[in-house]
Amino acid sequence: MSIVETQEHQDLRAAVAALGRRHGRGFDRETLWSEAGKLGYLGVNLPEEYGGGGGGLAELSIVLEELGAAGCPLLLMVVSPAICGTVIARFGTEEQKRAWLPGLADGSRTMAFGITEPDAGSNSHRITTTARKADDGEGGGWILNGRKVFVSGVDITDATLIVGRTEDARTGSLKPCLFIVPRDAQGFHRSQIDMEILAVEKQFELVLDDVRLPADALVGDEDAGLLQLFAGLNPERVMTAAFALGMGRHALDKAVDYAKTRQVWRQPIGAHQAIAHPLAQAHIEIELARLMMRKAAHLYDAGDDAGAGEAANMAKYAAGEACVRAVDQAVHTLGGNGLTREYGLASLITASRVARIAPVSREMILNYVSHQSLGLPKSY
Repeated sequence: MSIVETQEHQDLRAAVAALGRRHGRGFDRETLWSEAGKLGYLGVNLPEEYGGGGGGLAELSIVLEELGAAGCPLLLMVVSPAICGTVIARFGTEEQKRAWLPGLADGSRTMAFGITEPDAGSNSHRITTTARKADDGEGGGWILNGRKVFVSGVDITDATLIVGRTEDARTGSLKPCLFIVPRDAQGFHRSQIDMEILAVEKQFELVLDDVRLPADALVGDEDAGLLQLFAGLNPERVMTAAFALGMGRHALDKAVDYAKTRQVWRQPIGAHQAIAHPLAQAHIEIELARLMMRKAAHLYDAGDDAGAGEAANMAKYAAGEACVRAVDQAVHTLGGNGLTREYGLASLITASRVARIAPVSREMILNYVSHQSLGLPKSY
C-alpha cells in the first residue's frame, strides 16, 4: 500500500492493527472504545482545535478497517465520529462544536444517527418525521414527531442526530433538517428490534412524540437541506466500506492460515488450486475495493462532495460484494470447522450481509451509478 498511502498512514495502520491484536475476537466494546479514544483514533478525523487529530476520512477508515481485520470492529465509529462528528464539524454552531466534538474525539461522548423510517426505506425524500417551530406560548424551540427504525446503539449513546423535515410556511414544502435529540428527552421512546445478527450494538425503533427541543438543537442552516444530509451520508458509505473490508480481511486471513496447515492427504489443502484460486480471487477483490475506498476518502477530504458521492457509493458496493464472497469462501475452505464457534466464521455469514444491505442496498447504488455516472434515465 506504499504507493497510495503515506508513511504516516502506514504507521497509523500498524499502530491500530497492534491495538486490535491486543483485544482480538473476544473484545470488550467499552474497554476497546475507551482505549481507542484515549489514543486519539476515534477522533482522528475531527478538527484539532476541538480535540481531534486534524485528519479526515482517509485516517478514520484506516482505524475501522484495521480493527475489523483484527476481529474487533467498532461499528459505532461509522456513526458517531464519521457521520455525526463530520456534520457538526462542518455545519454546527460554535457552541455545538465545543459541546460535542471534544467528547466525540476522545470517546467520552457518543451519538447515534436516525434517518431510516418504516415507510421511507432508501427514499430519504419520503421522510415524514416533522419538526415545527414552537410558538411563543410553547416556550420556543422545536417540536418533533415521527418514527425511525434500524437506529444503532441508541441505548449506549448520549444523543441521536435525527433527520427530520421542517415545514416551509411560505410554500408548504418540506425540507430535511438535522436535530440533536438527547437520549433522555421527554417523548423520545425506543424499543429494541429483535435481530438474528450477533452484534454488540443493538438496533432500535424510535418514536418521537412531541419531543420538545431548544432552538439550538438544530444543526446548521434550516435551509441547507440535502447539502448537510449528504455531508453525513458520504462518510457513512466510506466507513461501511472500511467495516466490510476489515471483516473480509479477517475471514480471509483465517482461511489462508487454515489452508496452509490443514493436511488431509500428503500436502496442505492450500496447495490445491480448488482451494487456492478462490482465496486468491477474494484477496484481489478486497484489494480493488480498498483502492476505491481510498479514492472516495481522498475526494471527500479534498472537499469534492460530488466526486466523493460517486466514489463512496462504488466503494461501498465493491467492499460489500468482496466481503460477502470472502466470508463465504473462508467458511467453505474450513468445511465443517467453518461452522464451529472455535473459528468464529459462521457468525460472519450473517454479519457480512449487512455490508450489502446497509446503509443503502446495492440495487440503489446501481441506480445511482446508472443515473449519475452513466446518464441513463430513471425508472422511478
